[in-house]
Amino acid sequence: MKKIFTLLLAFVITVVAIQAQNVEFQSRPFADENKGVIYNKELAFDIRMHTNGFALAVNFGKIKTYYKTKYFHFEIGEIKHPKEQRHSFDYPSNGRTSRSFIYGKQNNLLVLRAGRGGKRYLSEKAKRKGIAVAINYEAGVTLGMLKPYYLDFWRSEDGDPTNVYFVSEKYTGDNEDSFLDISRIYGSSGFTKGFGELSVVPGIHGKLGVHFAWGAFDEFVKAFEAGIMFDAFFKKIPIMVDVQNAENRPFFINLYLSLQLGKRR
Repeated sequence: MKKIFTLLLAFVITVVAIQAQNVEFQSRPFADENKGVIYNKELAFDIRMHTNGFALAVNFGKIKTYYKTKYFHFEIGEIKHPKEQRHSFDYPSNGRTSRSFIYGKQNNLLVLRAGRGGKRYLSEKAKRKGIAVAINYEAGVTLGMLKPYYLDFWRSEDGDPTNVYFVSEKYTGDNEDSFLDISRIYGSSGFTKGFGELSVVPGIHGKLGVHFAWGAFDEFVKAFEAGIMFDAFFKKIPIMVDVQNAENRPFFINLYLSLQLGKRR
């Protein structure tokens, strides 16, 4: 997956480099820059996939000039640890099949991001309703929310494999040996388990991307974007137990692709 993102990002950068060679920026009065702009505001929704997670976002934009759009950005998403791997297998002793789970995971990292950003179009093609190319940049604050990751473990009465019951547990440190006993894991307890135990970690974020818009000033927003993003928190984020070199860290750098749809007025 990371190789695919890297190749796509390299392709985008190459396209922008070629495009930039054909664009001549000229200084002009503010009134001239506004010539032809018929919309003032832009509301757009993003679906973003990145190398270690996803996000859903909304953007409230102000079209300042033909070439410039400023916006406020709000989103919710999840960041995963690069070492996460899903498991599911059969238990020969009792003939059961486990539910899917992530071995060694102790917390989900959910994120709320709020930021201020802008787009600067490089291409004249938008005037002809072609594909317009822009540089998109953004920075802001991140609110990380740690949700305990619960697993279901099977237990048996007096060692009898036919008399099995299940318990749901999160990682506490004191139960590390039993929590990492893969032979006893029946599967994940479900995503909603643990929402009543959220803890908050503040941070910051930023991104830089290349934005491709079909008809940059049509009524309807239709665009996709590729770039690089980062989140940095004020302490290490304990997503994984220290197994299989799963080092926790306070920052995350990801490549991303996003689809944007919306409307201008």
